[in-house]
Amino acid sequence: MASVFTELKTPVTGAYQQPTGLFINNEFVEGVDKKTFEVINPTTEEVICSVHEATEKDVDVAVAAARKAFEGPWKQVTPGQRAGYMFKLAELVEKNLEVLAAVESLDNGKSITLAKGDVGAVAACIRYYAGWADKIEGSTVDIAPDMFHYIKKEPIGVCGQIIPWNFPLLMLAWKIGPALATGNTIVMKTAEQTPLSALVLAQLVKEAGFPPGVLNIISGFGKTAGAALSAHMDVDKIAFTGSTVVGRAIMKAAAASNLKKVTLELGGKSPNIVFNDADIEQAISWVNFGIYYNHGQCCCAGTRIYVQEDIYDKFVEAFKKRATANKVGDPFHHETFQGPQVSQLQYDRIMGYIQSGKEDGATVEVGGERHGDKGYFIQPTIFSNVTSDMKIMKEEIFGPVCAIAKFSTEEEAIKLGNETMYGLAAALHTNDVNRAIRVSNALRAGTVWVNCYNMLHHQLPFGGYKASGIGRELGREALNNYLETKSVAIRLGGALF
Repeated sequence: MASVFTELKTPVTGAYQQPTGLFINNEFVEGVDKKTFEVINPTTEEVICSVHEATEKDVDVAVAAARKAFEGPWKQVTPGQRAGYMFKLAELVEKNLEVLAAVESLDNGKSITLAKGDVGAVAACIRYYAGWADKIEGSTVDIAPDMFHYIKKEPIGVCGQIIPWNFPLLMLAWKIGPALATGNTIVMKTAEQTPLSALVLAQLVKEAGFPPGVLNIISGFGKTAGAALSAHMDVDKIAFTGSTVVGRAIMKAAAASNLKKVTLELGGKSPNIVFNDADIEQAISWVNFGIYYNHGQCCCAGTRIYVQEDIYDKFVEAFKKRATANKVGDPFHHETFQGPQVSQLQYDRIMGYIQSGKEDGATVEVGGERHGDKGYFIQPTIFSNVTSDMKIMKEEIFGPVCAIAKFSTEEEAIKLGNETMYGLAAALHTNDVNRAIRVSNALRAGTVWVNCYNMLHHQLPFGGYKASGIGRELGREALNNYLETKSVAIRLGGALF
């Protein structure tokens, strides 16, 4: 029998035991077909280890475990007890912050400093939703004197959840928080590029006392395990974060199977608008953070930068200096801001967009090349002289590449900001509060930041307009994604006529 654990090392934690099996029914197990796949370190391009691959058969096993838990022990757990399990899990995440962050940096490549911030946010998100577990309330409705009507909120059932590779642990928390708080059970498929940190966290799920089958975590590929989960006849709801292309495929699979409920948090091409009355130094700092944070691998990244013409030249020169000051390199060095892209495939895709920008006539102000000679590193890249019809201005690049263009009036800025199929996020920089409110109201995006960027919080709903998705993550809004509404009418007696 193959092992479902292997000993690994990280530069900050030393040796640790890495689970490599599928986490089903609170145990790590081999896949039915005993298939495995390699996990690559994006910093060194070397194999970290191999993990067990979930196939359609394993999805069936995991869904059956989740269904049994939902209909059995989990249904008997009180909301207060659910909260207790979740509070315990949040506590264990904080206790194990160092190793979780180190594993996140190992297979994702993100800066260890940023990874620690992610893990802290994971604990905060789970704790926030734990607080909601015993506050899911219904209502009564007074319609007639001989009738008693009430409206009840119930969990949907077995929820399939598919998360991306850019924030492996944080996306896990965003998904499981509202689903567990409302009494559902889960089968989660992690991204094939970054399965390791979720498997480490799975150990904490068991330690926190969750009954077997409540939260199952499987490693696998979208075309097999993800597709099977999306089309499964015994999955009641599917939640996905990732590309718009895949989101469309998942929605089709959900509709063609049992018409399961769907929430989608998809792509973005977010505008970041700088008006001439903005604090230039502050704006540059936030614009830099808005595009290069997490190596540019953010669905809400501010990749389309529009600067008012009066300050355009001054802004570009200062932004170039700021971008080239970003520390690119080994994610385990605490001063590193930008690590490698997650995979060879993603590296090649981004370099293809950079080549496209060059061929279309845009000007490379900084970057535009590989960084170093090992690992999937790309220089922070700024394009100017970009027009609206260029691919680098229209399509999501998902890397450390941005495009700058100028505008003259507020009306033009709004038009340019909305000139996209996406609507996940947007930002503007101004010292005029009236303009801030006018433009925020006019931009068609689920989140608008003013004089800041990427300021996400578990209390604030997050999601997109247009092709950026359906439904909202985080905040009170996310609870509705995992609840059914039932109306009950009780006749209190008396003749019908």
